[in-house]
Amino acid sequence: MCSRRRYQWRYVFGFVHPASGRTEWWITTTISTAGMNKVLQEFAESAGVGPNRRIVLVLDGAGWHSSKAIQVPDGLHLVAQPPYSPEVQPSERLWPLLRESLANRDYVDLDEMTEVVNARCRELSDQPSVVSAHTRFHWWPEDRLPQALRADS
Repeated sequence: MCSRRRYQWRYVFGFVHPASGRTEWWITTTISTAGMNKVLQEFAESAGVGPNRRIVLVLDGAGWHSSKAIQVPDGLHLVAQPPYSPEVQPSERLWPLLRESLANRDYVDLDEMTEVVNARCRELSDQPSVVSAHTRFHWWPEDRLPQALRADS
């Protein structure tokens, strides 16, 4: 008798302000351009983005990040990082922080694992100094950040 493994997936979108360590997370059941559009819209609303508040998001070259069908909310500006350069992408440093809560565990089902991911995302959101220690690159000039966004504020 041959049994075939079946896999179920969840996908995590992570947004980080590198200097302050502020994060926002979305866990989705699928990854697609339509899903990216929904997450961008929700992020823009959550962050209060619009004509008077603009945010630049640095993205990697994933297909759902660079599709011509991406609908970018007013006030968000998407900037693609150079190919093969994850070391300059602050959000890449989020994933090891998230994965450490998942490693070396056996889960009863996807719902249990999703709850562990949710709990870890909440922990990281409540610990911005831990996040910024991983995401703030030394070469970013902090004096150019508005006072309200500085890590020491």
